[in-house]
Amino acid sequence: MALPSTIYRANIQLADVDRSSYETLQATIARHPSETAERLVLRLLAYAICYVPELAFTKGVGAGAEPDLWVKGGDGRVTLWIEVGTPEPERLLKAARHAGRVVLVASAQNRSRWEDQHLARLGAMPNLSVVGIDFNFVRGLADGLERSIAWEVTITSGTIYVTTSGKTLEAPLELLAGLPLSEA
Repeated sequence: MALPSTIYRANIQLADVDRSSYETLQATIARHPSETAERLVLRLLAYAICYVPELAFTKGVGAGAEPDLWVKGGDGRVTLWIEVGTPEPERLLKAARHAGRVVLVASAQNRSRWEDQHLARLGAMPNLSVVGIDFNFVRGLADGLERSIAWEVTITSGTIYVTTSGKTLEAPLELLAGLPLSEA
């Protein structure tokens, strides 16, 4: 019998100064048994970094053909496709051909090797943006992860600050390819 997903409830106070977005976000997220805490944190960070009112989590790891987050238009077409981690470049290239805009929030222990191998090819796609986040920052947030998540997230001057349980962690949001998110 397959293990069930673990449900997390997140409350995020978002102050994205760079995009003039100030919101209280609430989300219920399912963590697939094969998903790491770092990947769940990365999905939540992508939600905050790319937030628009229509943004929604997909089935994630359990649905291979879907991104981690998306915005669908009224006609059912994907207008914003968001991936996290270091996916296969073919997946991103295919998404860029079919979606209006594609964003990758890249973070992993092997991110520099992934960048060396794939970033030049991906950078040629005009509707693809790649934003890098330090994996140690993601790991630091994952270390204190509870099923009820309360974050205060501030994004200003290309840096993200996350306060949780009285502790603040920060990391630069490195634009590795494409347009800045504020111009997307």
